[in-house]
Amino acid sequence: MAEQDIETPNNAAPDLSALVVPLLKGVIYQESDPALWNALLNLQGRARDYVAVLGLELMLDEAEGYAFLRSRTDDEDDAAARTPRLVARRPLSFPVSLLLALLRKKLAEFDASGGDTRLVLSRGEAVELIRVFLPEGSNEARLIDQVDAHLNRIVELGFLRRLKPPAGQEAMFEVRRILKAFIDAQWLAEFDQRLDAYKAHLLENRQDNRDND
Repeated sequence: MAEQDIETPNNAAPDLSALVVPLLKGVIYQESDPALWNALLNLQGRARDYVAVLGLELMLDEAEGYAFLRSRTDDEDDAAARTPRLVARRPLSFPVSLLLALLRKKLAEFDASGGDTRLVLSRGEAVELIRVFLPEGSNEARLIDQVDAHLNRIVELGFLRRLKPPAGQEAMFEVRRILKAFIDAQWLAEFDQRLDAYKAHLLENRQDNRDND
């Protein structure tokens, strides 16, 4: 007898594990996998209950089209029953943290302008974002190499998506809107204040260096 493929009916209920495993690996985007996204919307209640047992929380934004897991905040009164952390915290270097905050600020300005829904930046534009915060007279080639390394790290973290540029043009990146879930408006306002203080300090140091020359 010839072997026959076993087909799953189109209306079959998706397996919960088929949703949780991709979430444990990273972010689910609506645009990347519409079928998986729709299944998650239909089963999000069960998915939330399931990951809660693991000490995780499902963060789902239907408007922006992404979902991910994060560790739940431990209650101080329940310290003895804390579960091991499944989603590791990743320490970031200062330049990467700074560039992430600058990208988040750029995204807020972009949204306020009411333009396209996708913020796309070139490598050169990313360099200009961070240039003002670097020591005066920095080597241009070294600066670009450093920014490339920072951008690669942010791509790995999932906050940028590398786009294929036209032939002969520089690298292009899309700022993923999930960045808004990690850096909220209140943090951004406080960051603006810290940036102003940092800029003032940087300009003061530059002026002192000129006076001492």
